[in-house]
This record gives sequence, structure tokens and C-alpha cells, in this order.
Amino acid sequence: MHLRSPRHLRIAAHAELVSLIVMLANVFTVHLKPISSLMGPTHGCAYLFVVIATCSLKRAPAAPKVLAVVPGIGGLLALRQLDRVDAALAQTEEVIRS
Repeated sequence: MHLRSPRHLRIAAHAELVSLIVMLANVFTVHLKPISSLMGPTHGCAYLFVVIATCSLKRAPAAPKVLAVVPGIGGLLALRQLDRVDAALAQTEEVIRS
């Protein structure tokens, strides 16, 4: 069983973080309205996509699903946890085979 995170989840997690960084940089520097108008909904959609995509993974443990709810970096934290679980499962399968 491999829980390797889907590519669309990886893209959305990175989009969530990048959009948050751009929004915060905009707020603390020039505060241009068009950037806020574009990045706000982009970040919100990426955040919701990450949460829904992570929760829809059937065999994933609860930890990645909880981590996905953290705004901004939750998607990357969930991906990291999924990779750790996948590595542990692969190691267990290798021990069982030998």
C-alpha cells in the first residue's frame, strides 16, 4: 500500500504557500488592490483544495488530515507526513519480504 500524495495535492499545497507569501508581502509593502483581489481567492481555493484532497485520501492516517487544516503551510506539512508514512510502510513491506 503506497500513500504517496497525488501530484495535484502537491501543486495545490505549493500554490497555497506561494499565494500566502505574495499576499503578506503585498500587505506589508505596497498594498496594491489588484494583487489582493487576485491572491485572496487564489489562496482560499488552494487551501480548500488541499483540505478536501487530503481528507479524501482513503487509507491516510488522521495526522495528515489534521495538518492540512493549518492555513498556509498545512498542505506541505500534510505532504511531509504522507511521505513519512509511505516510507515507513515501504520499509515494513521490505522487512516482511525478506
